[in-house]
Amino acid sequence: MELLPQGKKNNVNVTFEDQQQINKFSKLIMRKDNLEKELSQQRQEKDYLDDVSLELELVDEDELVPYKIGAIFVHLKQSEVVEQLERDAEIVDGVIESLEAQQTELDEDIRVLKSSLYGKFGDNINLER
Repeated sequence: MELLPQGKKNNVNVTFEDQQQINKFSKLIMRKDNLEKELSQQRQEKDYLDDVSLELELVDEDELVPYKIGAIFVHLKQSEVVEQLERDAEIVDGVIESLEAQQTELDEDIRVLKSSLYGKFGDNINLER
């Protein structure tokens, strides 16, 4: 929390409900940070899948390709690996869409809380990073 400049008094009383809103705002920001981290990881996973798909185009169709499932590698034909990669990419796309929808909801909740808190406290509160 920043200190007020010298000579400025804080004339706003913080009620229990205000404190609850501030706490909710903080929790939403933490959730948003975690969501952004997860979204970044999923996008990176999608990029990896795209890169592997491009590399597999150079492999002969009859050649066996090691494909990691969990903690083990299974040797599959190139065409089977391509199909599996497409399914994996669809799953990752679905996860990304879900995370983006959650992010939109969080942004709206944060915006509403921020406007409410700034409306009451004005310059006496800093909700920016």
